[in-house]
Amino acid sequence: MCLGLPMKIVETDGMSALCEFRGEQRRVSMLLLSNPPVGAHVLVYIDSAIRLLDEEEARLIGAAIDGLGAALDGEDCDRFFADLIDREPQLPAHLRSE
Repeated sequence: MCLGLPMKIVETDGMSALCEFRGEQRRVSMLLLSNPPVGAHVLVYIDSAIRLLDEEEARLIGAAIDGLGAALDGEDCDRFFADLIDREPQLPAHLRSE
């Protein structure tokens, strides 16, 4: 299974960037984005940044990854998905028939 990771740009040369997620650093292609600055959060999939994230979205994705790990370990994972508890699932706008 491949997951996109929310990484923070540590340094960049425009074509690639050194990005970090929980202490792990890796060099990532920035060719799909329009020169994001140092400190920006990006979603990284197979060593390519595929889109910019705001800080809250990066936090939520990180929590979901923690929740997946907890679920795989047989632990309760509800606390990692607090934004989803007690609400109906929502389709993204582009999938709604409205």
